[in-house]
Amino acid sequence: QGQLMESGGGSVQAGGSLRLSCVMSDYTYSSRYIGWFRQAPGKAREWLARIDTYAGGVGPAYANSVKGRFTVSRDNAKNTMYLQMNDLKPGDTAMYYCAADRDLADWLSRPRHWGQGTQVTVSS
Repeated sequence: QGQLMESGGGSVQAGGSLRLSCVMSDYTYSSRYIGWFRQAPGKAREWLARIDTYAGGVGPAYANSVKGRFTVSRDNAKNTMYLQMNDLKPGDTAMYYCAADRDLADWLSRPRHWGQGTQVTVSS
C-alpha cells in the first residue's frame, strides 16, 4: 500500500455517474496489470476492470457485472487510471480500490499494490 491513491467516490442516486481516479507512483504504474476492485460489507472482493499494460492491442477486461456500464482508462502523462461508472445501481454500493501487480493470478487474489479505497454509495 501507499503507492496508489483513489479519489472520486461519493453518494449518487441510481442511474447517476461517478468517475474514480487512481494516482500511482512511477513504479506501480509500470506494473503489467492495473485495475479496479470493490468490496461491499459482508461480501467478497470483486474485480471489476483491468488493463494489461503489456498488451497494447488488447482492450481492457471487465467483469460481467459492470460490462457496458463501467469504463477503465488511463493517462500515462499523469500516472493515473480512471474508472468511469455510469447507470449506477444500489448494488454498486461498495468501497472501491485500485490495484496493481506484475502477475495476473496475484492481481486477482492478492495484489502486490493497492490503495486505501474510496467509498461509493448509490441510493434508490
